[in-house]
Parts: sequence; structure tokens; C-alpha cells
Amino acid sequence: MTEKQMEKPTNRKVVGTYEQSKNYGFVVPDNRRAGADVFIPKEKAGGAGDHQKVVAEITTEAKEEERKSPEGKIIEILGDADDPGVDILSVVKSYELPDSFSEKQLHQAERVAKDVSEADRAGRMDLRKLQMVTIDGDDAKDLDDAVSLTVEGGLYELGVHIADVSNYVQEYSALDREALKRGTSVYLPDRVIPMLPKALSNGICSLNEGEDRLALSCLMQIDKNGTVTDYRIVESVIRVDKRLTYSTVKKILEDDNVIAAEEKQKLRTFVPMLQEMGKLSGLLRKNREKRGSIDFDFPESKLVLDETGCPVEIKAYEQNAATKLIEEFMLLANETVAEHFYWLDIPFLYRNHESPEQEKIAKLALMMRNMGFGMKTGREEVHPKEIQKLLWQAEGSEAEALVSRLALRSMRQARYESVCVGHFGLAGRYYCHFTSPIRRYPDLQIHRIIKQNLRGKLDEEKQEHYREILDAVALQCSTTERRANEVERECEKMKKAQYMEGHIGESFSGVISGVNSFGIYVELENTVEGLISVSDLPGDFYRYDESGYQLIGEHTGRSFCLGQRLTVTVKRANKALKFVDFELENSMSPDSAQDDLQARSG
Repeated sequence: MTEKQMEKPTNRKVVGTYEQSKNYGFVVPDNRRAGADVFIPKEKAGGAGDHQKVVAEITTEAKEEERKSPEGKIIEILGDADDPGVDILSVVKSYELPDSFSEKQLHQAERVAKDVSEADRAGRMDLRKLQMVTIDGDDAKDLDDAVSLTVEGGLYELGVHIADVSNYVQEYSALDREALKRGTSVYLPDRVIPMLPKALSNGICSLNEGEDRLALSCLMQIDKNGTVTDYRIVESVIRVDKRLTYSTVKKILEDDNVIAAEEKQKLRTFVPMLQEMGKLSGLLRKNREKRGSIDFDFPESKLVLDETGCPVEIKAYEQNAATKLIEEFMLLANETVAEHFYWLDIPFLYRNHESPEQEKIAKLALMMRNMGFGMKTGREEVHPKEIQKLLWQAEGSEAEALVSRLALRSMRQARYESVCVGHFGLAGRYYCHFTSPIRRYPDLQIHRIIKQNLRGKLDEEKQEHYREILDAVALQCSTTERRANEVERECEKMKKAQYMEGHIGESFSGVISGVNSFGIYVELENTVEGLISVSDLPGDFYRYDESGYQLIGEHTGRSFCLGQRLTVTVKRANKALKFVDFELENSMSPDSAQDDLQARSG
């Protein structure tokens, strides 16, 4: 992708609510930081009705000296504000996320999504007789990866088999250009915005049970110490024997009850392999721990929505033996592939995670000492083991999730680059993203390089081609990843606030997750975070102690600090502005909500 292709559009777009008058209207931006309301002449309203959600394009910027609003035109009507899905769609549009495919792209996907033929199988290793499963979430539809395992002579033969998306998405095709533009699939509470059309992502590229599929397989020989002693990376044809879910595999590996016994009986032909997989993944995890790899253990949430798009439940995603199994196998394949291509010294795309800034580590260490946890820091760069030890100290405590979050916030963001600098969080020298080409462009990009190398076609001309494009591809993939994360966070915050709108006046237990001069943030057990304003703290005047990250009452000496457990009452919540406010239980005071609301919206 060239710099010109990455330029932003000249005309700025604003997503908001259309407010109609007789001869004109205004679009009030959802994001108040986007600027002033946009003036819309009547003839440029595009048929929008009063209070509808719209996308406006600014055609004339405001002139500061004239104190006029910017002028624009409505280019898209999203629907009535209360229509199901319009709230999420508004966030999607505000980030200019592509959410539909062109006819050309859809036709191209349909055209290439043909059943695997004899010609397709030619020259590939045939692994269809190898017992193989996919293990994913219950509602997953794009199945990138399958796993197989045999044990012979005390050696594990682990196969990680990844959909060969590059066979169907050719470089510079309409599908490829759109995939690079998107960079990644985006997972939102009520929808998935895929990187590729469904004919590919849920169809021919998805490793569906009982269907022949083209793959890239990383076949690893692992000894009883968990060390990879040999490996092969090959083009293959595979056939998944069984589509399994995390919940099913958890029952087989962890549970000991009637339901688990029934599952084991139903899947008896797969149980021996799954049990060996459980042993191997445990071995691999211990090895990662020994070298200092960091596992951030805090609850992630899944929002359950009703048919109108309203959140009715916030469920925790739990790590278990099944999720850890897949995580370990994917990490190992990613590391193996990255190291292989690093030593070949050919153009490649790596997933790098640099050491954290010393200033942030010093700040983290201070916060941890205030919470009662020790952490060594020095003049040299911190080693991942120090973060790991910190997490071990917090394990099982009420502050465990908070410590994990604070440690994660002190880290740098991982990014894609054409040079390999290692991965701090994994305490690894080599790492790449190889295992998810249906939903991540970097994986698709390196699959092309891998295949051309396997076929002996990666000559100097091809290598020079990749040297020319990989830095721009890496930047685009890192940028779109950050955008996707922001959209996912914004939608989650909005839906959590909407959920809490239905719980005003109710009490919850939570832990202080943040402290500053204007109040304390409390995270509930359901992962909702809200603010207690300093003005709502009763019985004293509280000042902020920056060195101790706490609020201290001047007269009583009472303090509020990180990790402290509180019982709070939901004071108010606002879906549109994406916030939740709490009060300490039994400290309800006269409501100054309107003033606070105006301050937030400004």
C-alpha cells in the first residue's frame, strides 16, 4: 500500500443525530470532541428525518472569526436512534470502518470459493487420514486452525494446520486490496465485520468438519521436555474429523461428573488424543513460565444481547484447559515459523513487542508497593520475569485482576514490523502471526512468502518486491489493529453503560481500579467500570496524594487506594456518553446529575 493510498479523505465526516428545523437542520456529533454541530441546508439533508442517526460530510469548515458552524451534507442515513443495531453502526461509521463489500469483491469471492479439486491437491502433503479437530468458541464460524497429535517412541508429533487463504486471495486482487484496507476482522457485541466475505471466511477457507481443505501445516516433533527437536512447514490438504468447542473439551479435560462422562463416551475416539494434547500443552506452558513469559490473568467479558440489541447479561470469558491448549499450540507454531524464516534471512513480517519504558515500570512498581506487592526495578531494562513474579504474588488475591490490568497498561503496544526484535511479553526472541489468515492480514501476507519459498520461487526479484512493500503493510496492519481495538472498546463501554441504566440504585461489590484528583474508578465483578466523583465521597474533603495514588481525607485520614474493595451503588449511567457513575453504598446525596452530565458532554 502506498502513502497516497493511506491518505485520509479530504472532507471530514461526522456521525451524529440530525435535528431538523423548518428550513435547515443540524447534525449533533456523537463524539463531542469532533467539534461543533454541523449546519445542514434543507436541500442537503438527503431525506433524513428528525432525530435520525446520520453520517454528514463537512463541505465548508467553520471560520473561527465568524463563529459559524461548519456546513455539510448528509451522505448516509443509519436509521432511528432506537432501532436495533443503529447504536453499534454509529460507532462503526464514526471510525470509518468498512462494513460492506462491493459487488465486485463479493463476485470475486464467490468465483474463487470452489470445492477443493484434484488439481488443488497436486503437490501437497495429503494429511486427510490424520486424526484432526478444530477447537473454538461455541459461536465461531471462521475456523482458521486445526490441530492433530500423535505420540510415538516418546515423541509428540504436533500438527498445527492453518487455512491456506492465500490460495483464494491473490495479491493485488480486489479481495486483497480490501483485506489490506481492513487489516483485521472486528468483533463487536452484535456483529462481526469480517476481513473477507463470508463465501471465504465461513466457507471454503473455514476448516469445516468433514470437508477437504487446503492448508499450511506446521508439523513439530517435540520431546518429553517440551522442546521442538524437528519440524516441517508444508503445503497440505486436510480434512477435519470433528468440530469441537472449548466447553466440550473442558468437560473432557477438567470435569469429573455425569455430563463429562457422557461427553467422553460420545467422543471416545478423540479422548485419547485430547488427553495427550492436555499433557503437552501443560508442558509447553511450564516451559514458557520458566523463561519468563507473562500471562495476564484478568476477566474478559461477553455481552449477551436480546433481539432488540439491549444487553441482558455480561458473562465472563474464562480461561480453562481447552483455551490454554489452543493458545499454547498456536504460540508454538508462531514461534517456530518466525524463527525458521528469521534464519533464512528473507523478507518477512514479525510481531514485535519491545521492552516497556523504564518510567512506566517505575510508576508500576510504586503503585504495586502501595498495594503491598514487591517488584524489583533497576537501571537496566526490566526482565519479563519481574512482571511474571508480580502476577504470581497477586494470584488468588482480590487485587489479582487489577494487578494484571495495571501491568498490561505499563507495557508497550505490540506491532508488526519487517525486522525481528523479539517479544517481551512472551519472553521470546522470535514471533510472528501465522495462525489466523482468515481474520488478520499479516498472517495472509506471510503465507504468500512461505508458499513461494516452499515452491522455490522466492528469487531475488520477489524478495526485493517484499522488501519494498512490507514496511507499509506492517504500518497499515498495526494501524488497523489499533482502530479495531478502539471500536471494540467503545462499543463495549456503550453497551455496559446501557446495561447499567437498568440497574440504577442497585448495589454491587467492586475494587478500586484507578485514582486521580477528581475521583476513584471502581471495577465491578462483571467488569463494568464506573467513577465515584470526589464530591460524592462523604464526610470529609479529600485531596489527591499523587505519590501514593490515593485520595486522603484531610480531617478523618480515611484513604481510598488502588485494590481496595468497596460496595457501591449505581448513581447514574448514560449509554450515549458511555459512562457509569457510582456512589459509596448508603451515601446517597442530592443529585447534581445535570451539572455533571453537561460537564461530561462538553
